[in-house]
Amino acid sequence: MRHEGWNVDEFIAGVDERSPQLALAIARDAPFGRLTTYRIGGTAAAGVEVNSVDDLMLVGDAARECGAPVAVIGRGSNTLVSDGGWHGVVVRLGAFAEWIHAEPADGHIGEPLVVGVGGSVALPVLSRRMASLGIAGLEWMVGVPGSIGGAVRMNAGGHGADMADSLIDVEVVDLQLATSGRRGCEELDLAFRSSALGGHHVVVSARLRGTVGEVDDVSRRVEEIVKWRRQHQPGGQNCGSVFVNPVPGEVSAGELIDELGLRGFRIGTAEVSAKHANFIQADSGGLADDVVAVMAVVRDRVSEATGFVLRSEVQLFGFN
Repeated sequence: MRHEGWNVDEFIAGVDERSPQLALAIARDAPFGRLTTYRIGGTAAAGVEVNSVDDLMLVGDAARECGAPVAVIGRGSNTLVSDGGWHGVVVRLGAFAEWIHAEPADGHIGEPLVVGVGGSVALPVLSRRMASLGIAGLEWMVGVPGSIGGAVRMNAGGHGADMADSLIDVEVVDLQLATSGRRGCEELDLAFRSSALGGHHVVVSARLRGTVGEVDDVSRRVEEIVKWRRQHQPGGQNCGSVFVNPVPGEVSAGELIDELGLRGFRIGTAEVSAKHANFIQADSGGLADDVVAVMAVVRDRVSEATGFVLRSEVQLFGFN
């Protein structure tokens, strides 16, 4: 079976040469769209869960040799898969990247400390764990529905903070160069919702800054953020904010969309959220093509009315 110039059998054989056990774990027509927070869209040509950096490098080697594109998925936010699927290999990080190392904060209030965390840990999970230990500085993460790895790649943020404020360094695997190593925060060129890391870079762990705080105080701030999010952002099937603010701190994408009266604008099974204009909701069992169609109309209307060309935060797989 060939997909855009590469052969799934050849990819599996390439993995089998290196690790027969890992090759057995590869699935054809693997779930992809339903792994995203949109929970719509098709399958990937192949999929596998890796349980070590060595396995990740091995999959990268086999994919590179046969020309297969690779996507590493964490929590699936900011990701949309075509209804027709994607002709590539989707990789999930296993338990080796699902860990948190932090000691209970027992120093003086405000004293700095270091938190180690695996790349597939969900930001809300990390935020709540730190609150339970009295570690401050990562409360904002409770409102970001992604993983550490994805958050580093896009310099995710919210509530006046982002990854650049918290990050010390990361362990990165480069699937193109078949290398791994640590990179300091200053090497990542973190900017508003962007970084120097591309799709071939996989963040498998990170070290973050925290400070000693009071458990009750940190926990209260976490719950305040959760309450704010429930009041101002929709639940259901979406990917979080769709468009990057064109002028951070000054011009909001949501406000531009809202001013054009586009809340509730619908195409088929997708609509601009009535609760927050920078969210696009999908119906249960909806179509990814409808989401993309809504995105296109919103972008065109904002450009025509204001001159701002909105940049999407969403990674699209399988679309032309």
